[in-house]
Amino acid sequence: MSLIVQKYGGTSVGTIERIQAVARRILATCRAGHQVVVVVSAMGKSTDMLVDMAKQVIDHPSPREMDMLLTTGEQVSTALVTMALHAQGWDAVSMTGWQAGISTEEVHTKARITEIDPAPIQQALGQGKVVIVAGFQGISESGQITTLGRGGSDTTAVALAAVLKADRCEIYTDVDGVYTADPRIVSSARKLARISYDEMLELATLGAGVLHPRAVECAKQHQVCLTVRSSFSEEEGTIIEEEADMEQGLVISGVAYDKNVAKITVVDMPAKVDTLSNLFAVLAAEHVNVDIIVQSSYEAETTNVSFSVSGDEVKKTLDVLHKQRDTLQFGYVVAEEELAKVSIVGAGMITNPGVAARMFTCLAEAGVEVKMVSTSEIKVSCVVPLEDMEKAVRNLHTVFGLDTKEKAVVY
Repeated sequence: MSLIVQKYGGTSVGTIERIQAVARRILATCRAGHQVVVVVSAMGKSTDMLVDMAKQVIDHPSPREMDMLLTTGEQVSTALVTMALHAQGWDAVSMTGWQAGISTEEVHTKARITEIDPAPIQQALGQGKVVIVAGFQGISESGQITTLGRGGSDTTAVALAAVLKADRCEIYTDVDGVYTADPRIVSSARKLARISYDEMLELATLGAGVLHPRAVECAKQHQVCLTVRSSFSEEEGTIIEEEADMEQGLVISGVAYDKNVAKITVVDMPAKVDTLSNLFAVLAAEHVNVDIIVQSSYEAETTNVSFSVSGDEVKKTLDVLHKQRDTLQFGYVVAEEELAKVSIVGAGMITNPGVAARMFTCLAEAGVEVKMVSTSEIKVSCVVPLEDMEKAVRNLHTVFGLDTKEKAVVY
């Protein structure tokens, strides 16, 4: 008897009717002779609603209390899916993250899983039950409820699949698989039958919302057989594996975007050997995630350092810098918001020179200003004005030959 871990996202459990449909899909898997562990996200936009409610109460809520609040969303979905299985005559049990044995770091709102005790789930499976686990959450060593960050239910599912040695992990969402671009923006995007872990990790890190980056990272590390497919259809999904052949000779596998980016420039820092280490050590100590970094010197004694952060972390970043101004000895800080990051990803870039030049030419011809650039072996990212993001994505998708005549479906 094989073991399958299934994860259902917010749109898949967004209504009672969708929850009942998910229950029927779970039962079909059980009746095919499989043991099933299910991870669920909060219903629809309920997490956003909870965040809005918190902000109506206080401008900057405590991270601990936000974890207490947001974990309730997944618990609602977990209980309702379990009840839907009971209504259809199948034995099932719901578990919170901590009941499922998921332990995390002592960090609120974006904790990492440290270990999983599989015993509670294995015991329930041994009793013939379907186990429904609340995604996105765990418990720290000191007994604090923690969350894994937005999209963390994907990570929960893959981590459970790894520790339970599941035969495969299926991520169900509102699209039929991994596309060459977000089909909500590029209707001519094509679905990929297969993609490598490395390419998927780059796409996910760069903003492709179909999978959480840490989930892909975990799948690669533990060689979890991972599939992305839709809960709204029976279409075959996309398989994420160690190596995937370039489909139809494509140099680029996809175009990704992140529309929540800000650029911070620290002006007139002392031009010393330890300037960068001091600056980014201060930010790291406050858990500020920095992405693209550019250093430019205008005078011998001083240097300017620009870096990108999430738009949600601008205030926090500025607060940290101003508190450490005497230590870091900079002149002033400039924050530029309303930016986006547009990226191209593809293993074919390694053996095809000139890809970056084609990208910059495409953006220039479209009149899109490039503010920052970052590259790796299989990706090129550009920070651009938010108002130009969709135009940039569509033009790049066309230039690199990714368009199809078939219209992508979003359920």
